[in-house]
Amino acid sequence: MGEAGFYLIQFMNGLAFSMLLFLVAAGLTLIFGLMDVLNLAHGSFYMLGAYFGLSILKATGNNFWLALVLAPLVVGGIGYVVEYVLIRPMYNRTHLDQVLLTLGFAYIAADLTRWNWGASIQSLATPAILDFSVPVGELRFPVYRMFITVAGLFLAFAFYFVLERTRWGAVIRAGVSNRDMARALGINIKRVFAHTFAMGCALAALAGVIAGPVLGLFPGMDTEVLILALVVVVVGGLGSFSGSFWGALLIGQADTFGKALLPEFSMFAIFAVMAVILLYKPSGLLGRGGS
Repeated sequence: MGEAGFYLIQFMNGLAFSMLLFLVAAGLTLIFGLMDVLNLAHGSFYMLGAYFGLSILKATGNNFWLALVLAPLVVGGIGYVVEYVLIRPMYNRTHLDQVLLTLGFAYIAADLTRWNWGASIQSLATPAILDFSVPVGELRFPVYRMFITVAGLFLAFAFYFVLERTRWGAVIRAGVSNRDMARALGINIKRVFAHTFAMGCALAALAGVIAGPVLGLFPGMDTEVLILALVVVVVGGLGSFSGSFWGALLIGQADTFGKALLPEFSMFAIFAVMAVILLYKPSGLLGRGGS
């Protein structure tokens, strides 16, 4: 029972981590799928969400729920400005130009974050209502991690509904499918791009706030999550929202079990999963053009 409980706990940890990865990767895949922009600064918005959440938490007397709402709004606004000032002039440029620009922004954001909030490891306070654990077999599991899983699943369903059942989702899907035809039909592609980019940034920031009590805040957290999000996007399929969900589940479990069973080979586990998926499905699980 002890060994079974251990694996169950790791599975539940993997689910919680998968939902965090999904929130980051979903924004990244929407931005690439619709805008064809390789945004290597996406991890920066995750980091900014966590640090803005920390500031709001301190300013409001540890009101986690207010931070959870306000930080993504602030970062989404920053994303809107970044899209207008930096990204929009790069739409007709090569992917290399986009990579260099967004990578430069990521370095600037990292330095500004370190300058403003310091380089020490910090953490967001777990909301009191969720700051306890429940028995799972012979072990105990934090309720806050259950909250992460439930919140991630709820948001996944909500965004799937928006993309598949609403007019705005139809506009986004039209832009992903054929940008020129959508523009010819009178859709304001620039506005759609700006809102999509801001929404993707807000999703990453939301993940940063939710992850704060578990993973902490530290220099380099942007790069760490970006690498995993890129792996998720590749495994799920470029431009596929559903693929990001299933890719996040695979990579989240691989990372969690890799760290629990073979810590020295945890990164190998992640890239081994990616290699196997791409070997049989070169376009990813649900990527366009895949079989």
